[in-house]
Amino acid sequence: MDLRIFTEPQQGASYDTLLTVARAAEDLGAFSAFFRSDHYLKMGDADGLPGPTDAWITLAGLARETRTIRLGTLMTAATFRLPGVTAIQVAQVDAMSGGRVEFGLGAGWYEAEHAAYGIPFPKEKFGRLEEQLAIITGLWNTKFGETFDFAGEYYTLTDSPALPKPAQDRIPVLIGGLGPKRTPALAARFADEFNLPFASVEDSTAQFGRVRAAVEQAGRSAEDLVYSNALVACVGRDDAEVARRAAVIGRDVDELKANGLAGTPEEVAERIGRYAAVGSERIYLQILDLDDLDHLELIASRVAPQLG
Repeated sequence: MDLRIFTEPQQGASYDTLLTVARAAEDLGAFSAFFRSDHYLKMGDADGLPGPTDAWITLAGLARETRTIRLGTLMTAATFRLPGVTAIQVAQVDAMSGGRVEFGLGAGWYEAEHAAYGIPFPKEKFGRLEEQLAIITGLWNTKFGETFDFAGEYYTLTDSPALPKPAQDRIPVLIGGLGPKRTPALAARFADEFNLPFASVEDSTAQFGRVRAAVEQAGRSAEDLVYSNALVACVGRDDAEVARRAAVIGRDVDELKANGLAGTPEEVAERIGRYAAVGSERIYLQILDLDDLDHLELIASRVAPQLG
């Protein structure tokens, strides 16, 4: 099982805090990647201070200040950026990192953050997402010396030089969600990884099955994709430590145990095993208290070794 760290900086984190967490995750050696969300407005009761940080500016900085850990988004919001600009940004960060970027792209859903920062929030988002995926991957895949054209309902590109190119031959593309039809079809066309955010074992079983079927129907092997889950983590050496960590993030222990990865290292390893049994190969651990580096160390030293 591959473990990755997933952060939600809109809830309150500076770039320096994110750098500290990314470096800690890298130094511990148990986590293959550092990912962050792409939001500009806090959710719930968090204060959100000192204010939002941009996902790709953050990752550009981390690309130069880390060495080995992979970097990415769950998920970049298609509503925030034009696809041609996004292709340039991500390819540049990939080059800055020496080829360590992974690219999650979603339709965008949080209407309040669009209103707060003057970002258009279109009614038809899924069609835009589909065209963005076609454009971004098309630009990256265009051979040197050739041009890229695209004429869609939402975007048109003419005689694009399709530059710059990423450092990697293929930047891994992540698509996710619980949509029963269109989402699996989109994953079958574009994804290297399919991710389910905060889904139960039962819902993961069903959706992984739909995606596998769609991938096979599209003429690919279902094994071409990595299947993953994102789940909140709240691990403690004993019940008291679990309760303390849950209180800090404003969550109930029983709710966390039902819907996330909460408990002692043994309990959490067993819970991860349930996801592994239904096909999950990678877990993104949502870490909500970014000042608690001991939490990362505990997961690295006591959970990861149990996973094989």
